[in-house]
Parts: sequence; C-alpha cells; structure tokens
Amino acid sequence: MRRRRALANSRKRKSPPPEEEAESGAVEARQPEEEPQSEAVETSQPEEIGNGGAPNPPRRRRAPKAAKPETEPEFFPEKRNLEDLWQAAFPVGTEWENMDKLSEIKWNFSNLENAFEEGGVLHGKTVYMFGCTEPQLLVVNGEQKVTLIPIVVVVDSPIPPSDKIGIKSVQRETEEIIPMKAMKMAWVPYIPLEDRLSQVDRLKTQIFTLGCTQRRSALKLLKIERVKKYDYCLPYFQPLQADEDEEDTVVNIMFPLEPPVVCDFDWELDECEEFTNELIQNEALPEDKKDEFMAYVKEQVKERKKAQREARQARQKAIDDMDERTKSAFENMKFYKFYPVQTPDTPDISEVKVPYINRYYGKAHFVM
Repeated sequence: MRRRRALANSRKRKSPPPEEEAESGAVEARQPEEEPQSEAVETSQPEEIGNGGAPNPPRRRRAPKAAKPETEPEFFPEKRNLEDLWQAAFPVGTEWENMDKLSEIKWNFSNLENAFEEGGVLHGKTVYMFGCTEPQLLVVNGEQKVTLIPIVVVVDSPIPPSDKIGIKSVQRETEEIIPMKAMKMAWVPYIPLEDRLSQVDRLKTQIFTLGCTQRRSALKLLKIERVKKYDYCLPYFQPLQADEDEEDTVVNIMFPLEPPVVCDFDWELDECEEFTNELIQNEALPEDKKDEFMAYVKEQVKERKKAQREARQARQKAIDDMDERTKSAFENMKFYKFYPVQTPDTPDISEVKVPYINRYYGKAHFVM
C-alpha cells in the first residue's frame, strides 16, 4: 500500500504546470461547443491541403449570368413549291463567263409557277423546258446597260421534242446537229420542293428540264474550241412543216479579212458581180480581192442550198418513220415563251418581248 501511494504522489509531481492544465482544460471544455460547427463543416466541401500543408484559398462562387434580353423571333418567307423551276432549265447558248450575271438581278418567274397551278394553262400537262438568254439595253438602277434577260421556253408535248443540239453561229462556217449527250445535256425530271424528301423513283413527274452536267470547274481542262461550242448551242427541233428560215434565200457572208467583210447576200435578188463591185465602191472590199470574194460568195450559196435540200429530205424521212402517236404529238405541240414578271426589283422589259425563240423552234405560240 505504501509503495502504491508513493508512485501516485510521484506522478502528481510530474503533471504539467497549472497554466497548461488551464489551457488543456479550456480545450476540453470547448470541444462539446465546437461539435455543432464540425457538423456544419461536414456538410460543405472539405478544404484541400496542399502547398506544403497550407490550405488552398476558398473557391469563389460564380456570379449568376445576366439574363439575355428576349429578341423577337426572325421569320423567313416560306419557299414556294416551284420557286427554283426557272433556274433548273439550263440557259443553253449562254457564255459560261456570263452565267453569274443572271443572279445579279432578282428575277421573278411567278407567272411560270402559276401556269402549273390548278387553273393554269400548263396544269396537269407533260412539258419539256429549256432556258436561254436575250441581251437587251435596259435601264438598271437608273443607268442604261446591256443586260442578259433569262428566258424559259416550255414545250407542251407528251414526248421529248428532240434529243439533239444544233451548233451554229455567224463565226462558224458549218452547222452541226449532234446528240445532246455529246454536250453532256439531257432531259431530266424536275422534282418540286414539297416532293424532294420522297423517293424519286416513286414520283410521276410531268415536268422535264434540259440539264447540263458539265462542271464549270473542269472547263479549264478542255480545249478552247470545245468550250466555245457551248456558246453556240441551240436546242434543236425539226418541225413537220418547213419554217421560214429553211426556205430563205439569204446567206450570211463573213469574208475572212482584217477586219472581215460581213454582209447578207440574197441569191434571188442580188447578182454576184454587181454586188461585189458595190462593196468595192464603198471601200468595204479591196479591189484585188474581187475574184476571191466572188468565189467565196458562190461557195456559201452552194452550201446553203445543199443544207436546205438535206433538211427537206431529213424531214420527209422523219415523217415517214413516225408512228401515229409521234406524228400526232408533233402536230399538236405548243411553245410557250416565258419572260420574268415586272417587280420593283427588276428593270422594265415590256418593250423588248418577242415571240422568236431560235432558228430551229421559230416563233412561240404564246408569249407570257
């Protein structure tokens, strides 16, 4: 017993000083009060200890984003079902460098669209369409300038009017009649906007447009002569009856000089030597070129007569080979020539409308 009391007394003498006891006692006394605070801390994200044991700075709360002001919804005009119909018809015979000029003016072909609506002149009919352009001097934005007017020709026919293209111009001495596919052209079905999500093979379209698959980006790889052919292309058509041009006795003369001698010679009304002497008197032709010029004119007349004779023979053969359905279709074909309608954004074209289409189709039955 005495030894136990001695050990107890020695332990009391080794206890910490009263100040430390007070501090430790205070800590022990505060622990119960800090328990609620520790519970609150547990509910928040714990602080990460880093940088040698120093606590990381508290994260700043992001300020709420300012509410964007409400803007009125933007409405776009609904596209019409046949809005791009006129653009689907390739503008045959238009120079490639002039293609982009057609989009400089906001042309409107609502008259063409309305023709296919219920009650329109082309509603429910099978048609074949091609485009072309006519250069005219118009007032655009208060200034006179040569402007290309887009034209759409519609052929009302149950069968394609032709599968050929004619290549002819004043600059070309010969005329070529070649298949459309030789110029990468063909009649292709037009699909209205509302049907373009449907399966094309199930659609029974009645509108066909003359399309061209020649890529403009590949023109630089072609020979210049090949590219120029597109400038002189004309949709070909051979009617059952001879047109005025086929029986014409006038030939276009372009005698190769510098500058060339350009004139018209009528073999029924003009006498070749007298015609040549008149050009010499007017200083349009050098006198030392008289014989050469007369030989050139006679050759042109000979070629023209030959072309007319072959055209008559080809027409007769085509008629003989036609079945009754095809012959009936050719006899009842109607040509519609559509000009753009007048709008505040387009120049006035009311004074330049003509029924003439080209040397093969002749004149339109209706000008719209």
